[in-house]
Amino acid sequence: MPDRYPRDMTGHGPTPPDPHWPGGARIAVQIVLNYEEGGENSLLHGDSQSEAFLSDIAGAQPWPGQRHWNMESIYDYGARAGFWRLHRLFTGMDIPLTIYGVATALARSPVQVKAMQEAGWEIASHGLKWVEHRDMPEAEECAAIAEASRLHAEVTGEAPRGWYTGRCSVNTVRLAAETGQFAYVSDTYDDDLPHWMTFGDRDQLIIPYTLEANDMRFATAPGWVTGRDFGEYLTDAFDTLYAEGLAGRPAMMSVGLHCRLVGRPGKVAGLKRFLEHAKGHEGVWFPRRIEVAEHWARVHPPVRRERPSQMDKETFVARFGGIFEHSPWIAERAWALELGPAHDSATGVHSALTRIFRSASREEREGVLAAHPDLAGKLAAAKRLTAESTAEQASAGLDALTDAEREEFTRLNADYVAKHGFPFIIAVRDHDKAGILRAFRRRIGNEHETEFAEACRQVERIAELRLRAMLG
Repeated sequence: MPDRYPRDMTGHGPTPPDPHWPGGARIAVQIVLNYEEGGENSLLHGDSQSEAFLSDIAGAQPWPGQRHWNMESIYDYGARAGFWRLHRLFTGMDIPLTIYGVATALARSPVQVKAMQEAGWEIASHGLKWVEHRDMPEAEECAAIAEASRLHAEVTGEAPRGWYTGRCSVNTVRLAAETGQFAYVSDTYDDDLPHWMTFGDRDQLIIPYTLEANDMRFATAPGWVTGRDFGEYLTDAFDTLYAEGLAGRPAMMSVGLHCRLVGRPGKVAGLKRFLEHAKGHEGVWFPRRIEVAEHWARVHPPVRRERPSQMDKETFVARFGGIFEHSPWIAERAWALELGPAHDSATGVHSALTRIFRSASREEREGVLAAHPDLAGKLAAAKRLTAESTAEQASAGLDALTDAEREEFTRLNADYVAKHGFPFIIAVRDHDKAGILRAFRRRIGNEHETEFAEACRQVERIAELRLRAMLG
């Protein structure tokens, strides 16, 4: 296989599916509380340096070989005070949460874990430790995922059904999916709706997360300065998505929180105002992430479809070699392009094929034009057209001409080929018989270069229509 581009930049496309949220909700507002306190980098946890990420210490740097007392105490605040302030807020407003729980942090916080469970909150896995995975060897990351799940089950009484590493590697989503144990994985930020990813025989549900509707920006630049900044941003995001939901495009809003950040008094006020605003609207669903996963799997289960970008050359050419009339070399060359998920559709395959056609030599393109049959010509009468051409000509009624119409087509075909050197080509599915004849009479008088360019455009249009019929 030549190089294949793995990123999917098409997703649900211009017409995303209606999620059919329960109760006809216009928006799903899903709130995550990250519980990382006690799982961060620390010499106490066997790490070689202190933590430096997501705190109120401006410009923090790791301290190799030393404990960072101030950093540790900020994380301690999240567990000791911030968590309980947020617990009171969300239980008081009857809004359920998903906890992204670092397994070692949960193990060091039994009182908080009990409170999460008594509140009915989902506890998903946030990895074994709150550390970077980017440079982890694959085997080491596999072992960390397995140990995180084991410890999570030991601490909470049940295995996690959701996974989010956060500080992940390029392998994380695949490795989590390959365990086969997670109802969803959230290490992406690529959509407003859940979607499926395929890893071998595994269809893995992805519920994208957020780094922008996230209180982490209290600790980054540019970021939030006051709780009002955060609350206003959340409100604007909610209002936009709610309006889209009313217009028939319901989506999901993720909100990311941290005990040691938004759990501070001056920050939580903005969050509270946002929650009151959202609860003041009808048709708002506040699910836990696992409920989103169960709903999506039931309403929009994975559907396996052929993926042109993953076909071997023989299969690709056999499937698409006839899209450009009698010119399989176009499909052969297209297969060698940098194909990817964006090409697993009629539009995507058409893009690849037309790139080859457009970059071909003049002689090669003229050969493609010459490979097309005359309209309602001798090949049609002898039933020697390709199946595609036969169906196309029949769709415009060219298989049922009057004697006068057949005579005119025969004369126009001969005159056109004599002038331009290739048959008259038109995407007949775009026209009726009368419209085809009008175009024929008009175009036969074109300058040769003008008509060559128009014939090439029509060949591309015919290819597009054929691919739509084939792939939808």
